[in-house]
Amino acid sequence: TGSQGICMHLLNIPPKERAKAHLHENHETAIYVISGQAIMWYGERLEEHEDINSGDFIYIPAGVPHLPYNPSETETCSAVIARTDPNEQESVKLLPELDGIHG
Repeated sequence: TGSQGICMHLLNIPPKERAKAHLHENHETAIYVISGQAIMWYGERLEEHEDINSGDFIYIPAGVPHLPYNPSETETCSAVIARTDPNEQESVKLLPELDGIHG
């Protein structure tokens, strides 16, 4: 609490689950995977992806659409997220038109 320019939080994605497609307007995001694995889809139409595993870092520039997915059948993916948004979710813009692309 009291941060002027950054927030950090823990994210857990259960097995075979994913977030909704979204972006963070005007805020950068850095993610460190503590355990498990994920696939991060990103780009204007979620056309790019990176496989990320325990110990990996990934950077998402401000305004870039993205969607994390946990492909594991059994293991939760846990990650620490740092964002240049002290209010955590203030800048989230959901992108429902992209949700079905990698469903």
